[in-house]
Order: sequence, then structure tokens, then C-alpha cells
Amino acid sequence: MRRTLAAGFALVAVTTMAACGSSDEERTIGSDAAIGAVDLSAECPETVVIQTDWNPEAEHGHLYQMLGKDYTVDANQKSVSGPLLYQGEPTGVDVEIRSGGPAIGFSTVTSQMYQDKDIMLGYGNTDEAVQLSGSTPVTAVFAPLEKSPQMIMWDPETYPEVTDIKSLSTALKASGGVARYFGGAAYMEYLTSSGTLDKSVVDGTYDGAPAKFVAAKGKDAQQGFASAEPYVYSTEVAAWGKELKYQLVHDAGYPFYSSPMNVRSADLEKYSPCLKKLVPVLQQSEVDYFADPAQTNELVLDLVTQFNNGWVYSEGVAGYSVDTMLEQGIVSNGENDFIGDIDAERVQQIIDITTPIFTAANNAPKDGLTPEDLFTNEFLDETIGLS
Repeated sequence: MRRTLAAGFALVAVTTMAACGSSDEERTIGSDAAIGAVDLSAECPETVVIQTDWNPEAEHGHLYQMLGKDYTVDANQKSVSGPLLYQGEPTGVDVEIRSGGPAIGFSTVTSQMYQDKDIMLGYGNTDEAVQLSGSTPVTAVFAPLEKSPQMIMWDPETYPEVTDIKSLSTALKASGGVARYFGGAAYMEYLTSSGTLDKSVVDGTYDGAPAKFVAAKGKDAQQGFASAEPYVYSTEVAAWGKELKYQLVHDAGYPFYSSPMNVRSADLEKYSPCLKKLVPVLQQSEVDYFADPAQTNELVLDLVTQFNNGWVYSEGVAGYSVDTMLEQGIVSNGENDFIGDIDAERVQQIIDITTPIFTAANNAPKDGLTPEDLFTNEFLDETIGLS
């Protein structure tokens, strides 16, 4: 589950935007406008269908950046479609971006990709790809996030000496507090098995609402996303309304890739001609989004309003998310000058960490799994990166 914050923030006011598209409109595939510098019409499907893992949010901004003002919203299916643009110019095909989470019954994106073969690309974390490698294998072709925003947060007033998850564990044992999280998370199994968090201080009953955290008055810690909760709790949860500290799970020794864009492994060869042109478009779209996110964030807020499914997302959260992802290196070029690549050593580390976890849970990964089974960087343009 990506997150279920809607349950806790249903009463928070959200900025609404006028709709730029309509679910009642009929459009022509690919638009009538002249194709620009990139032509995808010969190699790619008429509509490139992308399945995300949650409701519209800034973490998905690189996708919504590919839409202009001529978009069509399907509020029932929680999807949006329109001409797929490269720096504002048509590419000769359409893109359809589908929401995940509640829109797909909280199932994994991978399972959705295998149920609906119209989906070309879908988000899926590295550890999930390891877990499902024997049954529903996927191959990542682009990683929009260098680090996962997944984190553990705590109250610095209650725990002024805590600097990371390891020292938080010691503090929680002394106070009787707990670190609350969604049960079944592989990263938590790593944190407890490695001794980073003592098993006596973890509580897998988190339901996405802030009520228990607020009621504990700083005694408890909680999972979250660095790109959202610190702002939401300090600004939009009136019952809390103060600063939080956190450490990324990545920086605590669990360096999985969050939401890389995958294809079904068996379809990699079929889609390769398209991916050679499309992946650089995805790279440039991310660079353009983080250079000037304002218009795309308006689109995201419009979609949240039109979908009207209980998910609350404000202009403030979107702006904070963009700033935080850049400041914390959640989005970056990594150790080179281009964006979107995946490091084989990190993938091997996740294979090594999670294989015994998944095996013990009777969900063993594919025998002999290697990093090369899970990703390829072959389609990336090494000249496209954040400046």
C-alpha cells in the first residue's frame, strides 16, 4: 500500500482549480496538432497507458508534465488522458495516466499490469519486484526517484537527542513508545532484523490516520513520506501543528528504488523500439517538471478535485513535496550527470536483504535472481539530467 492518508485528512481544506478537461469530451487520438521534435507514432502504441501506485501527487509530476491543457478526465476510473507532449509539443500518440491505491482496490501495480495488458508501464518498488519475480516479473526502465521518500518520523520536543532511527529505537524502549507502521512492510522487517529498530517497539497497526500519533503527544513515532507528512502534520493537522524530525529508510540501510517505471519482463523486447524514444521523453519531462512545477501542480490539484475519492491534497503539500524531494536528494542525478538510472549494487543489496524475508513468508523470489533480471538502463539518454 502506497499510503492511506485520506482517512486522516478528510477534513482538511484543499485548494480547488477550474477543470481544464472534461470527462464528457471526445478527442481524436494523438491530437490534430503537428508532431514536434519527437515522433512516437511509428514505434509506440496509439495510447501509452501508465499505471501509478497512488492518487495524483507531486511525486508523479513527471508524468502529468507530459499533459498539456487538452486533457480528458475519467472521474469514475480515476484516470486522465491527452496528447503525450515532449516539451509542450505533440509526439503523435496519447498518454493515459491511471491512479492506483483505492482506484485499483489497493492491489499491487504489478498485479494490475498482469490483469490488464493494455498497461504498458507501471510503478513498482524494487523490493516488490524481487518478491514477485517468480510469478509476475517486471523490468524497470526508468527510476524517477533516486531515493525513496519512505521514512520514520518522531517529535523532536519529546526526543531531542534522537538523530536517526537507531537512536529512536533506544529512546522508544526507554519511554514505552512505539513506531507505528503498515503491517507487512518489508523495510520494517529489515529494520528489526538488522537491530536498527528493536522488535519490542514496533506496532503494525498504522491505518493512515493521524489520530493515534496525535493522541500519544509525541511519545510514539510513525512511518510516513518525507515528501508529505512533515508539512501536513505541522501545517494542516491542527491537533499537532508543530515540527517533526525523520530519517529516510534509504539512509537507514534499505536503499530500494521507490516507484521505478516497469514493463512486464516478457514484453521488454516488444516495447524496446518505443522505449528507446519514450524513456528520454520521460527523463526530460521530469527535468522540466522540477524546473517549473507550477502548471503541472495545478493539473494535479484539478485531478484530485475531479476524482473526489476522499484523497485530500493541497497546493502547500505539492510545493513542499517538490522542494523536499530536491533538498533531500529524493530526486537527483545520483552519482552521474543524468537522471533515471538504476544502480546494480543497490538492487543486489535489496535482493540480498529481502530474499530471506520473502522466503520465510512462503513467497520466495525467483531462483538465481540477479539485478539484470529487474532493470535495464539501456534506454536512458545520458545527456538529460537535472542542472
